[in-house]
Amino acid sequence: MEVKEWTYEEFPEFTGQVEGAQVIVGDADATGVHYLENVEYACVDGVPLHLQILQPYSRNEQEMVCPCVVFVQGSAWMKQNVYFQLPDIARLAARGYVVAVVEYRHSGIAPFPAQIMDARNAVRFLRANAKTYRIDPDNIVVSGDSSGGHTAMFAGIWRDEEEYSLFPGISAQVKGIVNYYGSISVMEPDSNPIQVRHCLPDSPEGLVMGGVNLLENPELMRRLSVECNIDRDTQIAPVMILHGTKDRTVNIAQSITLYRRMRELGRDVRLFIIKGADHGGKEFWTEEVIDRVDEFIRYCIDR
Repeated sequence: MEVKEWTYEEFPEFTGQVEGAQVIVGDADATGVHYLENVEYACVDGVPLHLQILQPYSRNEQEMVCPCVVFVQGSAWMKQNVYFQLPDIARLAARGYVVAVVEYRHSGIAPFPAQIMDARNAVRFLRANAKTYRIDPDNIVVSGDSSGGHTAMFAGIWRDEEEYSLFPGISAQVKGIVNYYGSISVMEPDSNPIQVRHCLPDSPEGLVMGGVNLLENPELMRRLSVECNIDRDTQIAPVMILHGTKDRTVNIAQSITLYRRMRELGRDVRLFIIKGADHGGKEFWTEEVIDRVDEFIRYCIDR
């Protein structure tokens, strides 16, 4: 065989017969996922922030351009393990989405709304570098789980605009929001069933607001709670909420309150209740659930 730079089309296919071998026909459209590790999207106050980027590809389309899902990993607003759910998230990427998992400034180094600013700047970075990462810049949604769901919700409605933008002239607007069991409210005392120090200075919610006693600062409780920041004038993309019926960390009542509030205001929202599910877990990454998330994202894109 000649040694040269063969193209795939030119390369001669083996057609010989091998006794006992079984032949499987390859699927040229089967989607795989490439992983780009620790892509720096910003450096804020000396803190480098990174994305874990998952890019779909197939044999027929090595350089496919795709919608983008910006995913915020939950961590109780503390330092994130951004690698924790990559195997499951890669299954969503395989549906034809570039998925970028966002690292934000955690509560130990920056209070709210730093996490929101970082998520919105991640959207801007990806839009500004859409060609590099093979993203359709007009079709970006934001998602997240637990505290990341809180960040995703605010990132979809927050209006920091140019004041906090690291990418002047680049929009942070998104087409949709997917909120997995988000810790989106602190208004009720049973918001977090297994937490005995709810809203105290050393609680996750107290720390993210600067180490304050939220029980003594009701205005800060409202500022941190998503449903208190949505009114008839709020511009917000369609929202999908997923929550388990036995969530011991974030009471499902939070998601129900947000769902009812958005419906009351005539907003585009849908709630999926996962029977028996706790705070996260494989129930949120079954084929059926991924199908529903995929359908919702396609709906947001096609609107």
